[in-house]
Amino acid sequence: MNEVRELLSESGVRELIGWLVHVIEAAGALIIFAGTVWAFARFATTGLRRRSLIGEFNKIRLSLGRFLVLGLEFQLAGDVLRTAVAPSFTEIGQLAAIAAIRTVLNFFLTREIAQERAEIERDQEPAPRTSAP
Repeated sequence: MNEVRELLSESGVRELIGWLVHVIEAAGALIIFAGTVWAFARFATTGLRRRSLIGEFNKIRLSLGRFLVLGLEFQLAGDVLRTAVAPSFTEIGQLAAIAAIRTVLNFFLTREIAQERAEIERDQEPAPRTSAP
């Protein structure tokens, strides 16, 4: 019974949340790392097989951007969770600054991903036929 009370005490909850924050932030870092390795491997293999990377380059960037956005979301979740138990004003201020920076990064990455996707779709559309009179 004492173990349950200790776990539910503020220090126990802080310790549990601290552990969860590390797990979530590690997951975010792992996602970013995996995306970077995948993008580099795809870039290298495409470069070795073809002389021109122009068509494939945007697809690789688009995929890497998706990994970055997902990884940043995990990092932000860790920051939010870190301030879940009795945060100080300093911690709230730091969270606000970090959240603002990561949200701006996320916004621009998402916008760039949408633009890249539209460009790839536009490039894949067949050219319209013109009829000669």
